[in-house]
Amino acid sequence: MTKRDQPMNDRRPHRPRQREEREDPEQLSHNPRDLRRANREDRERSPEIDEDVTGKELDREAARQLSTLTDNNRKWVAKHLVMAGRLLDIDPQLAFEHALAASRRGGRLAIVREAVGLAAYAAGDYAEALRELRTYRRISGDQTHLPVIADCLRAVGKPDKAIELTQEPEAQQLTGTARAELAMVLAGAHREAGDVAGAKAVLEIPELNLNRAYPFSPRLYAAYAEVLHALGQDEEARKWSAQIPVAENALGTGAFEEPEILDFDDEDEEEPTLPRVKDVLPEVRA
Repeated sequence: MTKRDQPMNDRRPHRPRQREEREDPEQLSHNPRDLRRANREDRERSPEIDEDVTGKELDREAARQLSTLTDNNRKWVAKHLVMAGRLLDIDPQLAFEHALAASRRGGRLAIVREAVGLAAYAAGDYAEALRELRTYRRISGDQTHLPVIADCLRAVGKPDKAIELTQEPEAQQLTGTARAELAMVLAGAHREAGDVAGAKAVLEIPELNLNRAYPFSPRLYAAYAEVLHALGQDEEARKWSAQIPVAENALGTGAFEEPEILDFDDEDEEEPTLPRVKDVLPEVRA
């Protein structure tokens, strides 16, 4: 879950850019009560948009939310959201700048606050991510990003607040991927607080299963094995560590992931399908 530890792929495809739309002063007037970074008076100029981006790449739910905006603002926000999704994994900082640009005209929409929060998290701005994702949670009622919120709390030096999340009814109702991701974050928070036994306890969820592999299982096994080692339960830890390559083999990940193959033929090829926002944001609703 912690993108803080993930290496960034800095390969960025070169694409022609659109000239930036002129910002509407009436729409972007400064409101001192609006504490969003996108509303700061010293905000930077919005980044340019790739020429092939139309804004229509967004999924149906995103388009539905944006329909409440004026035509001009809807196009602006949609294009910047597409750019944020496109760049999230290859240039998180630039993705964050696009998300902030979308927020200038669509900051009241849940999907925009979600995009800003996730892009800030990917870019390592955990205080901003925490603020935006808490707002998203409040206005949408969606609990999907509780693991990210907890990890942000850890990152800003509040592991105790991250642990408190487990006491909330919404956190206790999580299942599947969201529950596993939250468990791994909270295990780290317990260890930072010196409570290794507590870390072990939060990892012992139904998804911690030696006989069934989920996409997150190798990381979950590794976290559990590390805690067991810390508790001196070395034999048990070795059992879980040994299962990591087994799970990776079954999932085709890690050392068993197929290498990316690049084709250097001179022949023209079809332009690859661009990812939609829903394809790059965390998977919906556990």
